[in-house]
Amino acid sequence: MSAGKEGDILCFFINGKKVTENHADPETMLLSFLREKLRLTGTKYGCGGGGCGACTVMVSRYQPATKTIIHYSANACLLPICQLHGAAVTTVEGIGSTKTRIHPVQERIAKAHGSQCGFCTPGMVMSMYTLLRNKPQPTMEDITQALAGNLCRCTGYRPIVDGCRTFCQETNCCQASGVGSCCPSGNENTDEPESEKPQLFDKEGFLPLDPTQELIFPPELMRMAETVSPQTLTFQGERMTWVSPTLLDELVQMKSSNPTAPLVMGNTNIGPDIKFKGVLHPLVISPARIVELFEVTQTPQGVWVGAGCSLSEVRSVLEKLLSQFPEEKTELFKALIQQLRSLGSEQIRNVATLGGNIMSANPNSDLNPVLAAANCKVSVIFSGGRREVPLNQDFFVSFGKTILKPEEIAVSIFLPFSRQGEFVRAYRQAPRKENSFATVTTGMRVFFSEGSRVVQDVSLYYGGMGPTTVSAAKTCAAITARPWDDDTLSQAYDILLDELALPPSAPGGKVEFRQSLALSFLFRFNLEVFQKLREMNVITDEVPERMQIQPLPREFQPSLQEFSHVSKDQSKQDPVGRPIMHRSAISQATGEAVYCDDIPRTEGELFLALVTSSRAHAKITSLDVSGALQLPGVVDVIRAKDIPGKKFHTVYRDSQEDFLSETEVSCIGQLVCAVVADTRAHARRGVSAIKISYEDLPDPVFTVEEAIERSSFFKPQRMIERGNITEAFNSVDQVYEGEIRLGGQEHFYMETQSMLVVPVGEEREFNVYVSSQWPSGTQAAIAETLNIPSNRVTCHVKRIGGAFGGKIDKAIILACITAVAAWKTNCAVRCVLERGEDMLITGGRHPVLGKYKVGFMNDGRITAADIQYYTNSGATVDESVMVTEKMLLHLDHAYNIPNLRGRAAACRTNLPSNTAFRGFGVPQSLMVVENMVNDVAMVLGRPADQIREMNMYKGPSVTHYKLEFSPENLQRCWEECKLKSDYSARCKAVDLFNQQNRWKKRGISIIPLKYGISFTDKFFNQAAALVHIYRDGSVLVTHGGTELGQGVHTKIQQVASRELHIPTSKIYISETSTGTVPNTCPSAASFGTDSNGLAVQNACQTLYQRLEPIRQKNPKGSWESWVSAAFLERISLSATGFHRGPEVYIDWNKMEGRPYAYFTFAACCSEVELDSLTGDYRTVRTDIVVDIGRSMNPSVDIGQIEGAFMQGLGLYTLEELKFSPSGLLYTRGPSQYKIPAVCDVPLRFNIYLLSDSNNPHAIYSSKGIGEPIVCMGSSVFFAIKHAVAAARSESHLVGPFSLNSPATPERACLACASPFTQKIPTNEPGSFKAWALNI
Repeated sequence: MSAGKEGDILCFFINGKKVTENHADPETMLLSFLREKLRLTGTKYGCGGGGCGACTVMVSRYQPATKTIIHYSANACLLPICQLHGAAVTTVEGIGSTKTRIHPVQERIAKAHGSQCGFCTPGMVMSMYTLLRNKPQPTMEDITQALAGNLCRCTGYRPIVDGCRTFCQETNCCQASGVGSCCPSGNENTDEPESEKPQLFDKEGFLPLDPTQELIFPPELMRMAETVSPQTLTFQGERMTWVSPTLLDELVQMKSSNPTAPLVMGNTNIGPDIKFKGVLHPLVISPARIVELFEVTQTPQGVWVGAGCSLSEVRSVLEKLLSQFPEEKTELFKALIQQLRSLGSEQIRNVATLGGNIMSANPNSDLNPVLAAANCKVSVIFSGGRREVPLNQDFFVSFGKTILKPEEIAVSIFLPFSRQGEFVRAYRQAPRKENSFATVTTGMRVFFSEGSRVVQDVSLYYGGMGPTTVSAAKTCAAITARPWDDDTLSQAYDILLDELALPPSAPGGKVEFRQSLALSFLFRFNLEVFQKLREMNVITDEVPERMQIQPLPREFQPSLQEFSHVSKDQSKQDPVGRPIMHRSAISQATGEAVYCDDIPRTEGELFLALVTSSRAHAKITSLDVSGALQLPGVVDVIRAKDIPGKKFHTVYRDSQEDFLSETEVSCIGQLVCAVVADTRAHARRGVSAIKISYEDLPDPVFTVEEAIERSSFFKPQRMIERGNITEAFNSVDQVYEGEIRLGGQEHFYMETQSMLVVPVGEEREFNVYVSSQWPSGTQAAIAETLNIPSNRVTCHVKRIGGAFGGKIDKAIILACITAVAAWKTNCAVRCVLERGEDMLITGGRHPVLGKYKVGFMNDGRITAADIQYYTNSGATVDESVMVTEKMLLHLDHAYNIPNLRGRAAACRTNLPSNTAFRGFGVPQSLMVVENMVNDVAMVLGRPADQIREMNMYKGPSVTHYKLEFSPENLQRCWEECKLKSDYSARCKAVDLFNQQNRWKKRGISIIPLKYGISFTDKFFNQAAALVHIYRDGSVLVTHGGTELGQGVHTKIQQVASRELHIPTSKIYISETSTGTVPNTCPSAASFGTDSNGLAVQNACQTLYQRLEPIRQKNPKGSWESWVSAAFLERISLSATGFHRGPEVYIDWNKMEGRPYAYFTFAACCSEVELDSLTGDYRTVRTDIVVDIGRSMNPSVDIGQIEGAFMQGLGLYTLEELKFSPSGLLYTRGPSQYKIPAVCDVPLRFNIYLLSDSNNPHAIYSSKGIGEPIVCMGSSVFFAIKHAVAAARSESHLVGPFSLNSPATPERACLACASPFTQKIPTNEPGSFKAWALNI
């Protein structure tokens, strides 16, 4: 908060307390003000661009005109504090805490198991809290709308929705408890009465919602709004001045004098430009207090809506008008409401304005095409007077620019009433159904004179089809004065295609898809207009029901989570097997849980920001850091020469990855140096001031094909084989060759890479607080980097806000650089990556090209398969070779193919290195195998499930690496999944649906799973623990696992409770620290509870045995009395525990071994409904049956299953990484990269834990579950593929076809090959420079 010249005093309230800021800096956002100035760290940084909801707060304002208080949710990361004068802000800390009382929202999300890593939880809580402040009895629609702008990477959303659903008062909301269904559909096949089924949570004990207990709006702010005559406010910061006038004339004068100064209302457009593009505005004008900008006035012709009205207010105004006017007058209003439902998130719509949306002239705006099509106009004021400007094709002149002059101000927008015989429609298609910029949007209007089908006037506008909102004027001319019929429209499609032609290398890509959507939207409009003319008796032609298009289903149905009761003989105190809440869930929901960047700043602490390469393959010819060192606040620049010890990180055997590269770079995003400064802002400005000169090197490699052509591979390349492939191919009935591509995946953990290194001040000792899955690995690497012994470095991990494999090697490299900065400056140094930096630098899941040749008999038996995997590994080896090894070890998947060969190559490319990711290659491996099986089914014209079932392992079996195992539980999962999902009946229903619908299709798929658990390197499977019993009887447990949200601490607490025979309330786990448990292994491979649980069990059993003599002396004594007596008897109350791990190995030369301790089995059935004209789909239902042995904690395990499934759904159907032709990652944040949101959850999501299963290889007969179910997201992919095949059959296309992963709307739509898609001219690859690489 740097002091500038004297400005006004900013006054607002936070959590009921007055805040006055004498030197408010316009560049300070509420998020950094809360976290750094006020130490309110419950509000989290997730993306900085309003795309994830982690920073959601509630803003309240008093409206003197109506004497009402309004409450709305907003993203603190985009909210300048200068905008908050006179407002009251409520954060998660302000609604409840464990020290006072927790709020019902906090309690219910926690107790419904809706918090895993917990980083997103405060934002979820605040979105729901704001909804309840406005509507104490919400509908399910309200709840899903309120949560649409909040992302979660852990839970799969179902438990969050179920927790919030308990506030729902709908009579048909039969699952308000979140624990089962009162209206089951289909064959649930259960013998147990509903009342006797174990439940994940009990809503009966929940605190009631009492609106009288909420914080009141500060009376001082009411008096201030009522009595003080408003004056212009000026806030002056270090680089920017903020002026907030109160009179329209003053605003006009100010804008006239400063025409380039932007007007800021919601900051949803200017804010991201400043943050992500480095745009600097010396003066910003905020017209938020000018009354005229918020006025709504009705005229006989329509409604004038103030340009300053938020999009939420506009929607509210329009919804009121719907009820006041007849239907024929409100066509435009209905179209706008439809667009406003999915434009941005609730948090964005609450602050973004109608005027801002128009003036930003976004080429894929949702509103501008509708406003233009409906002949709306803008009232503009300037120093010379007023004028009305029509919103038409002339209004938008170029990208981001309108016809208005810089000094002109939009005051209001005119929305006309529609007329009898006039129809207005709006359509959009986006990468994700909600909170996503549209790919293509459109506004369409047609007007007929009474009783006629001849078109009097028509207007078609598109967004996403060029640099501006585009008018299809030629198409309109071809339709006008002609009858609305098939002849007219079929000509219109051809003209439209020609008129909206896009060059093949158009920015944004998706050229064929966008053109197809343009045609499909006109066709959809055609169908709707036909229907309207029919209803008005203008025409008698029937639109066949089969041709009509209804919206995709969106209502959530009750879901089931089935698991077994614990034994009746089990002690009530013994928590093992019970659905215990995550041990930190309450503190996560109240914002009290401490993450790495929540640790308070120490005096003199510095911040580190990284300088990365902007070239993919180049020599660095010069590195000039002088500009950075001259900037205010910059302390130093860390370079490779500053590293006192080892300058690289060893990941795979002898592979090396340099910490900082100053001579040559091999990818965009490679670390070059780092700037250390007194604040985050100063460090980032220092980064911008560093100048690097490059000399490009020839022939960079980006794609797998380029790597194959140049033999650019990391060694070794592995192969595994059984049987005789050559002979087998000679004896089969049919041979088929195919391939499939899988895109990569970003981890998108909610907490970005974070670390704090604190020099202790003596004997070269350092405390390191790091968000890492492997504290011991980080400790050892820092010690080697600083050239000091490991005993001088202590790594602490309290909890991690999600990791998924992305916080092992990359976290180590970043921690080492931060440690060098702390070493050099002798100050504490903090490094927290911005979301875009994190995505650019850290890599993700490996993209894969899988090629296969498969031999099979006419009855469907697969007897031979030869599979080749190529992974795009990036610039350094990282863990890529190990990933390819695991892919080959899961080559057989669930199928017994007697002659099988697999080969895998890790391709070296000039992209950021990919790394470990949940599943570690298995989701890619499985996908290739399943696609192969699917192709066999399509060649034979048989249902895919029959081919799968025929080839699955049965009876005593042997894997391709000669490991004997029993597939009995694999078969049980498969059969139970078919039964629970009512698979055969639903297959018939899908076929019937597809016969009855031309443009919508359903698809269903069932997929099996066999997944090996444990690290294949046996030394990684060991674990240690340390357990202390204190004299008051309380117990402190420390172990080597880190809490990532997977619930390992919760399960460890259950282990200690059972072994010590004490309640969990007496047991505490503070952190994971290398100072208490040394030489730990990474928390990964779904093995954390298996290994650490057995180590803790070992320690607890030792302690319990030591207390045996005391118990024998006093058998009726209390735990506390035994502990006290033991102390007096000088019995040690501290013990270490150790687990050596299973004897696993793999011999690649002999192609045999026992690489895994055991297998986790599962089967999953998913059904989708697909719109073949847009490629949009909805997962209607998913049923998953999982064998996890005896669940130690069903709520944690079911949470892991649901979260993994949703991450897999993202991998296979939604998440797309896009790289520029020069190797730059385009998708560097939630606005470009879409992970699943609430709108992507299956409408019915049933989980069944297989009963009567035992596993002698793990603690308490449980099984690892963190990773396997990611693979089950593929069931949605194959359901989409089934639906696409049904659509293709309408065009008489049968047999195998290509559909790569992810099956995005673009890929699904083009694969459907509708008549409109077939009209689009295709561009030969290589004949143009594509906007994005196909890596």
